[in-house]
Amino acid sequence: MPLDNTNQAAVAGVQNTIISPLEMLYKWEKENTEQHYMTQPVKGETRTFTWGQTAETARRVAAKLKSYDYPKGTRIGILGKNTAEWVITDLAIMMAGYVSVPIFSTAGKDTITYVLEHAECPLLFVGKLDNTAAINAIETDDLIKVGFPYDDVSADIDWGTFTDIEPMQESPVHDMNDIMTIIYTSGSTGQPKGVVHTYNTINWAARNSLNALEVSAKDRVMSYLPLAHITERVLIELASLYAGTSIHFVESLESFTRDVKDCQPTLFISVPRLWTKFQMGVLSQIPQKKLSFLLSIPFVGKKVAKKVRDGLGFGSARMWASGSAPIPPATIEWFSKIGVDISEGWGMTENSAYGTSTIPFRADKIGSIGKAYDGVEVRIAEDGEIQVKGTCNMVGYYKDQEKTDEVFTSDGYLRTGDKGVIDDDGFVFITGRLKDIFKTEKGKYVAPAPIEASIMENSMVEQVCVTGTSLPQPIALLVLSADARTEAKDIVTEALTNTLNEVNAQLESHQRMDRVIVFTEEWSVENELLTPTLKVKRHVIEEKFKDAITGKYSDKVVWGD
Repeated sequence: MPLDNTNQAAVAGVQNTIISPLEMLYKWEKENTEQHYMTQPVKGETRTFTWGQTAETARRVAAKLKSYDYPKGTRIGILGKNTAEWVITDLAIMMAGYVSVPIFSTAGKDTITYVLEHAECPLLFVGKLDNTAAINAIETDDLIKVGFPYDDVSADIDWGTFTDIEPMQESPVHDMNDIMTIIYTSGSTGQPKGVVHTYNTINWAARNSLNALEVSAKDRVMSYLPLAHITERVLIELASLYAGTSIHFVESLESFTRDVKDCQPTLFISVPRLWTKFQMGVLSQIPQKKLSFLLSIPFVGKKVAKKVRDGLGFGSARMWASGSAPIPPATIEWFSKIGVDISEGWGMTENSAYGTSTIPFRADKIGSIGKAYDGVEVRIAEDGEIQVKGTCNMVGYYKDQEKTDEVFTSDGYLRTGDKGVIDDDGFVFITGRLKDIFKTEKGKYVAPAPIEASIMENSMVEQVCVTGTSLPQPIALLVLSADARTEAKDIVTEALTNTLNEVNAQLESHQRMDRVIVFTEEWSVENELLTPTLKVKRHVIEEKFKDAITGKYSDKVVWGD
């Protein structure tokens, strides 16, 4: 029996009957033909797409796909960074009666090959990639590659040739129980699992998210987190079809600030790793001590906070959110002081990223992932696991009934793998991942997430991973911020020693860290230490730095490099 339960009944206002995203496209195509929908920067210039242009191009792509006479439900891959063509292609795959299989643009050759073969994709759309080596090395037999219209895209057929066809005239609408997409998880271990979502499961989440976010056609959003990931797909792409919001894309990492300022987003969603980057960017321009002093001065503080927000491109934003991984409370508190109130959200690929949120923002609930969305049931099982149930839950893992059976309880709840508690107000707090909890040499269990959040209160620390399986005491591996890397080693050592002592003073004896090990090289997707959604690959880091972890040291701060 569950120990806690929240929001068991669907709350009034939940849209239980959801229409297809294609029906929404046809509506905007007819009613708002000339209205702006998407902005795509290319070489410093911008391409804009109206609803009419979007629908017409999608109809051309759909017509070409249909010409291959693939059976209904054939899986079609999309590999590339976020672009207007990515969204158009997704819509076209729906129109043609096929199933989209998005692949992270950072995926390596082995992952791409596995997904294409597992999903049996005969055709792959290829878009912008930072590194084309992986896709150029693919040797899948009979695979047709269609390239989006960008430089250095390797493909068999270019976009112009592929879309040189009369647009599809009919406006098909699918049964909402048909499979719409298979999203392969970006897990840190083993082969990715194909999460199967129907039109109903994933779009139920997209449509109902509008209620919580209070989204309308007047809103502008940035699309820069991977569209291959569930959060961006639901809250940006699919939600835009239901609300009529406009989407602005990013040309490159170098143009990110420019593109955000050009968009002036009203809603801005990011992930903890990038929120930390934004914070470090501000502190590189104005030291924390000076910023804190200015913010404390009446009238001046408000002007300074506005200037910082404007510098980040948040001048028009009314709501900010973070998801994908736990964000340290200290980071939320820091941003709140400059008028950026980050609402944390929680969800998984398996439940359409539609679980809980802290919208509206509440300063007294910082550290919580919020309350269950309307229509979602959340409970805490006897072992502390958070379990969820709702229309947004997947139908299963593709070609893997065994894992599907394992992840669902007998009464239909999804086992999330997260541990947590629910307070008297219905707010959920994550206390760690079941699989991340480790046992020290003393046989004591340690949950690393809360300890990591405490360490991140030191602005010198940009990334951290607490580990300690079979060690006498836990240890912390960390990466310094760019500014901290320029500081004298003795200054950094003193600051980290103080942090170690302060954090340890709050912990039980078996949780106290023996030392911290400092690395100067960032953990990234490129060096395979982060997932494509910028989560730390804990087990990969533990293996890579095994010698440093198990080494014998007398110092409390060890320089791992």
